[in-house]
Amino acid sequence: MQQQTVPTVPIFGIPVSRLDMQHTVAWLTEAVDSGKPHQIITANPIMVMKALEEPDYLKVMLDAELLVPDGTGVVWAAEVAGMPVAERVAGFDLMHELFKVGETRGWKAYLLGSTPEVIQATAARLKELYPGVAICGIRDGFFGPEQDEEVIRTIREAAPDLLFVARGAETQEPWIARHKERLGVPVMMGVGGSFDVISGKTKRAPVVFQKLRLEWFYRLLKEPSRYKRMLALPKFAVKVLRARENVTKMGR
Repeated sequence: MQQQTVPTVPIFGIPVSRLDMQHTVAWLTEAVDSGKPHQIITANPIMVMKALEEPDYLKVMLDAELLVPDGTGVVWAAEVAGMPVAERVAGFDLMHELFKVGETRGWKAYLLGSTPEVIQATAARLKELYPGVAICGIRDGFFGPEQDEEVIRTIREAAPDLLFVARGAETQEPWIARHKERLGVPVMMGVGGSFDVISGKTKRAPVVFQKLRLEWFYRLLKEPSRYKRMLALPKFAVKVLRARENVTKMGR
């Protein structure tokens, strides 16, 4: 089946999907069926600002097959620009939705990143939740460029349908982009701190914070050391408010 074209909203030239969760999962199911490599990026304001400041990171985002509106700031920016997305598609939730589909289709998943303890606990928990999905391999995120070849070879031999990478936004997206074709996995997605939550190391923001679009604030309260990274949020908000209806017409 040929994949449908994804409707997008260009946030400062970065094409973010307007699909809701259900249609996103359907599109990615077709991606798995195609057997061709797809990189999925869970776009948030911090990533957008980084892309606007760093050409190499911008290329990573523009070359991805799908950018979903993970950050509430991205959802808000689309609303301000008059081209709203259907809903927020959080990477954490998308990962679980893909595992649910994988249960019925016998998919295989590979987990890459975080610490040895977290990755093992994450794999064990996912096996409990989704016994129909085979965890065909795990590897912690403590490896450098000199070990990339070994990691790629191991993943290729495992031949997963899904590859989830948790090495931090600054590392995971460029790494997937750099090796996408050689990895050859139908769906590859950076998942940031999702393994920490699944393993039980940390807790996701309470529902009230999620509904108020304040997950970022909850994370800041829990991890004050993130404040420097979070400075991109007000910069993004100011940039959107200044541009308003021109958000979707502007590049860098």
